[in-house]
Amino acid sequence: MEIEYDRPATGERLIKIKRFLETSGLDWDEAITATVSLTKNGQIIATGSRQRNVLKCVAASPARQGEGLISTVMSELVKDAHAEGFSHLFIFTKPNNIEIFAGLGFYPLAETAGAALLENRRNGVSDYAASLKKPEAEGVIGAIVANCNPFTNGHRYLAETASRECSFVYMFILTEDSGGFPAETRFRLARDSVSDLKNVFVCPTGPYLVSYATLPDYFIKDKVMAKDINYGLDIALFAERFAKPLGIFRRYVGTEPSCVVTAGYNARMKELLPGYGIDVIEVQRREQNGQAVSASAVRALLAEGRLEEVRPLVPEAVYSYLKERNRDAR
Repeated sequence: MEIEYDRPATGERLIKIKRFLETSGLDWDEAITATVSLTKNGQIIATGSRQRNVLKCVAASPARQGEGLISTVMSELVKDAHAEGFSHLFIFTKPNNIEIFAGLGFYPLAETAGAALLENRRNGVSDYAASLKKPEAEGVIGAIVANCNPFTNGHRYLAETASRECSFVYMFILTEDSGGFPAETRFRLARDSVSDLKNVFVCPTGPYLVSYATLPDYFIKDKVMAKDINYGLDIALFAERFAKPLGIFRRYVGTEPSCVVTAGYNARMKELLPGYGIDVIEVQRREQNGQAVSASAVRALLAEGRLEEVRPLVPEAVYSYLKERNRDAR
């Protein structure tokens, strides 16, 4: 038996891997960056792949069950991930495979009818949720999950609305870097922009909400359609692992007039979250000169060097940062 690596697989090799996955009812994921294949006499007998810290498309030949092939593939994938600096790993698989991967040191996070997500830390998500600040007084607890790339007056309006209607609000800012503004900068600008809203607690999502593990297509959303995205895992993870222990009963979102992915995600939340006892409050986007205020509009203006036109669209803390960044770039 031989172990072969592809970074990523292409050409005839990719065709063979896709055909092998089909025999296990799995589809190839175009976001994959590395693949491990076990071969014998030139034929694939097991394979597994990775996208950053997410393991996926793991399968073994049905005729060779019981030979430890999955264990070997997983061991190689984990070593490969560690070599690239990823130690906190997730695996995306079918629900009927949970037991297999649980036996290899992975722990269930969330599950839908068609997919399951596991991580390699026993109490990873529970410990993370427990580490977040808790409200000091009783009342309605709300949540916002946003990229804030960068933070705009639209985000501010959403936070103000939630702050006014709730006794405490968790404002989760995406930890994943997705281009544009680094995660650390997005978090700092969001925190500074709502510092006067004393009942709004700004916190990072960690690797759990709207991440490469739970919602990978979000980060290439200009290339996909909403119908192609599995929103269910991310929504289940939020509801079961964050909302339930933190006492969150409302999730605030802004209306989405332009991005089909975000609009689809909002629609799916409105469909699923009430089943967990969570109300989805959709707030009409704030407008400026008849146009919805959005981070994408801000980025477009910045790309054209129109900094002064950005000023009415963002809080002062954000504008000051952008002005300083523009000065440093000269």
